[in-house]
Amino acid sequence: MKAICFYFQIHQPFRLKRYRFFDIGNDHYYYDDFANDDIITRIAERSYIPAAKSLLRMIEDTKGAFKCAISITGTALEQLEQYVPEFIDLLKKLSDTGCVEFLAETYAHSLASLADPDEFVSQVKAHDEKIKALFGQTPQVLRNTELIYCDELAPQILEMGYKGVITEGAKHILGWKSPNYIYSAASAPNLKILLKNDKLSDDISDRFSNTGWDEYPLTADKYINWVASTPAEEQIINLFMNLEVFGDFQPRETGIFQFLEALPRFAAEKGIEFWTPTTAVSKLKAVDVLSVLHPISWADEARDTSAWLGNKLQNEAFNKLYSVSERVRLCEDRRLKQDWNYLQAADHFFYMSTKNMHDGSVHSQFSPYDTPFDAFTNYMNVLADFIVRVEEQYPMSIDNEELSSLLTTIRNQEREIEALNKEAESMRKNIEHFNEEHLLREKEAQEKASAKSKKAACRKKK
Repeated sequence: MKAICFYFQIHQPFRLKRYRFFDIGNDHYYYDDFANDDIITRIAERSYIPAAKSLLRMIEDTKGAFKCAISITGTALEQLEQYVPEFIDLLKKLSDTGCVEFLAETYAHSLASLADPDEFVSQVKAHDEKIKALFGQTPQVLRNTELIYCDELAPQILEMGYKGVITEGAKHILGWKSPNYIYSAASAPNLKILLKNDKLSDDISDRFSNTGWDEYPLTADKYINWVASTPAEEQIINLFMNLEVFGDFQPRETGIFQFLEALPRFAAEKGIEFWTPTTAVSKLKAVDVLSVLHPISWADEARDTSAWLGNKLQNEAFNKLYSVSERVRLCEDRRLKQDWNYLQAADHFFYMSTKNMHDGSVHSQFSPYDTPFDAFTNYMNVLADFIVRVEEQYPMSIDNEELSSLLTTIRNQEREIEALNKEAESMRKNIEHFNEEHLLREKEAQEKASAKSKKAACRKKK
C-alpha cells in the first residue's frame, strides 16, 4: 500500500511600519496595520478560502478517504481572526471532518530553536494551546519553522511529547537514500522523521504553470502515475508546500484547483491512499536512522539556515533580539510579550538576506523593503525601542549571571508555592473528609437517640 501525505503551510507575519531613528523612545507601536490587512485579505480571497473549499469538497466527494495536514502559525491565526474570520470558520469545518490534522509549530514562526531552547518550548506550547482552543485538536507531530531540524533538536522535540517531526528531504543529508520512507532520529530513536519529497512537491508548487517545463502541462492522472511508479517498497510520498500555491503562486487560471480536486479519483484507481502525518508515523516503522549534524530547512538550494542567518546584518539583529529573551520572560507586561512574539518572526531576518540581490530571488520578491539594508535599519530601530522598554523593567546593569541566579530563585519559589498549594489542597480534602465523617457520625447519633426516644415513649404508653 502506498500513501500520499499532504501538508499545507499557512503563515503571515506582522509587518513593520517605517520606523525612523527619531521614533525610538517616542512611538511604541511598530506595525503596518494597512499592509497586514490588505495582504492577508487579498491572499485569503484568491488562495486560502478557495483552497479550503476545495479540500472540503475532496473530503466530502471521497467520503473521508482524502486526508491532509495543515500547519498555521499563531501570527497568521491572529490576523485571520481579525481580518478574515470566515476563513477560520472554514478551518473549523475542515477540522470537524476528522480528516485534517493540525500540526505543532512555533507560535511566531520564529528561529527560537536555533537560539533559545526555553523560548522554543514556550512558543510551541502557546501554539498548541491556540490550536486546541480554536479547533479542538492536540497536535502530535511537529513542523518547526521553515522545516528547520537537526540532531540537537530531536531529544527536545521527543521530550515535548511529539511522535514525529517533518523536515526537508535534503539531498546532502539523504545521499543515496529515498525520502519516501519513515526514518528515526539519530539522537532520539523514538522520534520518527517524515521527509519532504522535493521533486514531487516542487512539480506542483514551482513548475505547474511553467510552459517551458518539458512535462507541461501537468495533469492529475500523469502526476498520480509518477507517484504509483515509485518502488513498491516506498510507502509514503510526502508532499509539503505552502497553501498559497493554490490560487496565489499558481493562479486559478492555470487550472491548479481542478488539478488538486482530481487527484483523489486517480489515486483511488491506483490504490493510493491519503494519510495524515500522525497516521504515517503510527502505521509505518522506521527503516533506518537519519543523522542531521547541522540545521537544515526547506529554503533555497542550500537547504540550510543561511536564508535567515547568512550575513552579518542578520546575525547582528538575531543576536541582539535574543540577548533580552530571559528578561522578557521575567516580565508580566502583555504588550511587551506580544511585541516579543511578533519581532521573532523569521520573515524579518529573511528580508535582510543579501543572497542574489540582483537576480529577482525570492528574498527580494517577498520583501516590503527596497534593499536588505533598509530592512535591517528599520528592524534595528524598532528593536532599539523594544529593548529600551525591556530595560525599564529589567536594566542591563543586571548581568546575565545575576539574572540567571534571580531566575533560579524565582523558579525555586514557584516550585515551593506549587508544592505548598498541593499540600494545602490535600489538607483541604482531608478536612472535608473529616467533616463529612463527623456529620455522618452526628447523624447516626441523632438517629440512635431518636430511636431510643421513640422506644421510651412506646414503653410509657404500654
